[in-house]
Amino acid sequence: MKNITSEEFAKLSGTVLVDFNATWCGPCRMLHPVLDELEKEYNDIQFVGIDCDDESDVAEKYNVTNIPCVVLLKDGKEVARSVGFRPKNSMAQFIEENK
Repeated sequence: MKNITSEEFAKLSGTVLVDFNATWCGPCRMLHPVLDELEKEYNDIQFVGIDCDDESDVAEKYNVTNIPCVVLLKDGKEVARSVGFRPKNSMAQFIEENK
């Protein structure tokens, strides 16, 4: 999963899992490998990252005040949100319940 720019983000469609993060955030760094593993298991969901320091406009649009923050979008509309670190099984459950 790679971090993308706000321009790239604007072009996304379908079901997208967005990881709002920052390089200095310890829990964000812990969550990244979990999301990398899950990305391989969910071919029907696009996984992207947004660095809140670099792309603050996107973070503001989605009212992200704490990170890591994972937002599941369907055609640009938020359907679910998870804040904080979650282990793989818990994050997989979050995805299953909301995709």
